[in-house]
Amino acid sequence: MSYRFYGWETAGKAKAENDIYKGIETPLQLYDALSHIWCEYTCAPRLRNEWTPENMTLGQCSITAFLVQDIFGGEVYGILRPGGNYHCYNVVDGVKFDLTSEQFGDEKLVYENNPEQTREVHFAKEEKRLRYEYLKEELRKYTAE
Repeated sequence: MSYRFYGWETAGKAKAENDIYKGIETPLQLYDALSHIWCEYTCAPRLRNEWTPENMTLGQCSITAFLVQDIFGGEVYGILRPGGNYHCYNVVDGVKFDLTSEQFGDEKLVYENNPEQTREVHFAKEEKRLRYEYLKEELRKYTAE
C-alpha cells in the first residue's frame, strides 16, 4: 500500500505500547486497518454529507488521534481551522504524523506550535465519544479476524 498521510515516512518508528489490537504494531498497520473501518458513521456529523470512500479520512481526526494515543502513547495536538475547530494529529516519541491529513488534499497544514488536545474537551461532545467508542470496537473486531 502506498501512503500519502503527513509523516508516513517516519510513522513506522512509533511502536505500539501494548497489544490491545492484534497485528497493530505501527501507525502504518493502524492506517491499513482503519482504511477498512472509517465510514460515514465515524465521520463528524457536520461533514457526513461530504464523506466518500475516496475521501475516507474526512471528519475522522480526533477520534483517530485519540485511538492512536491509546495504542502508541504520545500526545495529541490540534491545528486551529477556520470555523474554530481543531484538526488533531499525533506526536509519539518525537515522531509527528497525521493519519487523517489526506482529507485536506494539497493544502499544507502547519504542524508546529499547536496546542495539546485533551479527551475531556473532545469527548464532552457525546456524539464524538460514541464515534470513538464505535471506532475502537470496530478495530477490535477487525483485528480479531
